[in-house]
Amino acid sequence: MAIAIPQAVYDAILAVRDSGATNMLDRPCVIQILDQMGCEEAAEWVRNHKSEYSHGVFQGFQTVEESQSEKDGDA
Repeated sequence: MAIAIPQAVYDAILAVRDSGATNMLDRPCVIQILDQMGCEEAAEWVRNHKSEYSHGVFQGFQTVEESQSEKDGDA
């Protein structure tokens, strides 16, 4: 079952994967690369969702639409 993540996080994780700069299982390195790329939201997501990130590497990720209230910080 794919792990649901925001589109921006998905795009950033794919950018790291496509760069070939690290093994995607090296979570600390993935976070470092995301930070270097200026993908703060994605880096924060990977930091705070260790288990979901690991599962997603093996099972895949699926993007989800954020509701407007989540974007505004009301959720």
